[in-house]
Amino acid sequence: MTTETSARAANPGPRTYDVRTYGCQMNVHDSERISGLMEDAGYVRAADPEAADVVVFNTCAVRENADNRLYGNLGHLRPAKVKNPDMQIAVGGCLAQKDRGDIVRKAPWVDVVFGTHNIGSLPALLDRARHNEEAEVEILESLEVFPSTLPTKRESTYAGWVSISVGCNNTCTFCIVPSLRGKEKDRRPGEILAEVRALVAEGVSEVTLLGQNVNSYGVEFGDRLAFGKLLRATGDIEGLERVRFTSPHPKDFTDDVIAAMAETPNVCHSLHMPLQSGSDRVLKAMRRSYRQEKYLGIIDKVRAAMPDAAITTDIIVGFPGETEEDFEQTLEVVRRARFSSAFTFQYSKRPGTPAATMEEQVPKAVVQERYERLIALLEELTWAENKKLVGEKVEVLVAVGEGRKDQRTGRMSGRARDGRLVHFATGDTTPRPGDVVETVVTYAAPHHLNADGAPLSHRRTRAGDAFEAGRLPKLQGVSLGLPTIGLPAPLPPVADGCSR
Repeated sequence: MTTETSARAANPGPRTYDVRTYGCQMNVHDSERISGLMEDAGYVRAADPEAADVVVFNTCAVRENADNRLYGNLGHLRPAKVKNPDMQIAVGGCLAQKDRGDIVRKAPWVDVVFGTHNIGSLPALLDRARHNEEAEVEILESLEVFPSTLPTKRESTYAGWVSISVGCNNTCTFCIVPSLRGKEKDRRPGEILAEVRALVAEGVSEVTLLGQNVNSYGVEFGDRLAFGKLLRATGDIEGLERVRFTSPHPKDFTDDVIAAMAETPNVCHSLHMPLQSGSDRVLKAMRRSYRQEKYLGIIDKVRAAMPDAAITTDIIVGFPGETEEDFEQTLEVVRRARFSSAFTFQYSKRPGTPAATMEEQVPKAVVQERYERLIALLEELTWAENKKLVGEKVEVLVAVGEGRKDQRTGRMSGRARDGRLVHFATGDTTPRPGDVVETVVTYAAPHHLNADGAPLSHRRTRAGDAFEAGRLPKLQGVSLGLPTIGLPAPLPPVADGCSR
């Protein structure tokens, strides 16, 4: 019997867990559900992650180095597993859905592998693996239960993710997500609004509506205007101060969504609109069902309705067959759109995607040179856009962990309503994460704003109270049943509002 096993036998307290997350916002929210499931099953979060009884990796399969990163981290855990055989290691998420049994073959010290469709099975799989003393691999091809039915332990007292759909019906040639997350399944509007109300009741003041393609919401029940209606319905939820959403697809973006953003007071004037490429030829090869003219038309309409809107994007450099002329088209769209920030990627092959087998793969050196030119242009433009805000008053929702230099500078950090990161001096106030301050921008950098004067105001909130008390929202699943084909109950009527 090992020392660790002897210690556990002498002090049989609850088993501890640690969840390690890679990838997109969907994975971050899935990890909140994993934590909720684990705690419902009697586990407690490990005070020291390195000493956890169960380590859960929630993986991503989008980036080229995702595999290497996972197997490297699993390798680092092998000595701890050898030292303490009672320790369990579980691997879930998109990479688990893709690699399946290969994970146990490559890393035989892994105890459980579960996919994107059966997160709710994790506690039972851990029990089974422990009882049978062998690895359990369970990958389902379709959704077992809608994720919203699972208990969720939120990571923030003031901001919450709310899934409105899972899966994706698009066929972008560079993307492996649809094959791992499945076809789009939409939640009923009443179920979504019930979860938002439950979060607000716990003190949450900001929610982000989440989906692989949020603005195609309603495809299952045949209402192409459902997403705009959902945004408007959030305006009636008392106590909800900010609503965001990510990520829309330009091909599904409709004028009613722009109107809903502009006319619903608590919907923030921030928009993440993935571009991927500015070249019509490359967009066609990517199977992105829009072209440069349509994309820029959307940007123009958003700015006409909301001149203060901050627009962010995703851009891929070096997609197979991309020429210098194609890349120049991307730079031209960036100049015209004047994004407030961008997530930029060098194209990398993902096994199982059509793009991985395309001819004319762009040489790495060419991709790198183009990437550096794109970054330089974005830095120039985002800095210029941020400088326009110097001297302006901003409302900041105080956050935790946003500013790495906050301790050294004495500042705190948070997000303005348009999503920009603001580092601010506290003056004589003592804001808590979740509180709201108004302050004036004194300095702009490409990726953040500084406000070095004393705040104009500080509003204490229930979210700040919860943070101070150490209370995180923990919700049981909110469900009105799995989605089915057919028209849902209508959304509640929405009162008129004006943008702010």
